[in-house]
Amino acid sequence: MKNKLRIQGLLTTLAALLVLLSGCQTKQANSSTVATYSGGQVTQASLYKELKQSPTTKTVLANLLIYRALDHAYGKSVSTKAVNTTYDSYQKQYGENFTSFLTQNGFSKASFRQSIRTNLLSEVALKKLKKVTNSQLKEAWKTYQPKVTVQHILTSDEATAKQVISDLAAGKDFTTLAKTYSIDTATKDNGGKTSFEATSKSFDSTFKDAAYKLKNGDYTQSPVKVTNGYEVIKMVNHPAKGSFESNKEALTANVYAKWSRNSSVMQRVISQVLKDQHVTIKDKDLSDALDSYKQSVAKD
Repeated sequence: MKNKLRIQGLLTTLAALLVLLSGCQTKQANSSTVATYSGGQVTQASLYKELKQSPTTKTVLANLLIYRALDHAYGKSVSTKAVNTTYDSYQKQYGENFTSFLTQNGFSKASFRQSIRTNLLSEVALKKLKKVTNSQLKEAWKTYQPKVTVQHILTSDEATAKQVISDLAAGKDFTTLAKTYSIDTATKDNGGKTSFEATSKSFDSTFKDAAYKLKNGDYTQSPVKVTNGYEVIKMVNHPAKGSFESNKEALTANVYAKWSRNSSVMQRVISQVLKDQHVTIKDKDLSDALDSYKQSVAKD
């Protein structure tokens, strides 16, 4: 999800400008002035013409149309509360570094919320347009992992994580070490305790893979590299797998989570949404902005 959010953030400002200037195809457009200089002026029409020359403009338009189509089709299924919950989870994850995270990825607070909403809308579309079969559930069962509870200590550098592991080997308390060393403000005061499933988006795949290899009471013997630092993980509760029938709901969620990370699957889903919403580009210079999605529908 972070990669998709990053792309959306970088395009937000240009997208807004393109929408504003798309109204230039009116009688007033040629006289609407954007800026002036000693030798003349820049009109909305001339700026729009220049924008269309940019290689990124078609991508901007495609992203804008995708968002609009998704919102029109499934907007009622994504609440403000759902967006806020995801937004707040990022705030807790990054703590005092949250503002830096937004800046480094080209977001304002508003554009970040819209990016979250776009991803939630995409997930709704996926579930509406693509159904999970029983054979797919059985395939997912082969590698299914139940929800686990762990303690973790997130450090900004590998040396600190190694020191934590050394302290643990010397018999020091994990909870105390979490309060001392962890930079995860959401969990450090609770001994680094957290629960997650294999489909959780709150942790890197490297984190989850390392955690699921642990037995109750064990901790990682070397630092685990994640996006924002290094982790030391201790398994608190790794329950038994259970039966296939009792885990069908979780398995379905796992399959959808896997599909949501598959760019080919999501491209076909978005293609279908664009087709269902009868999205058409009127400007001939930008008319091929959605061609990759049209091709995806044709191949599906």
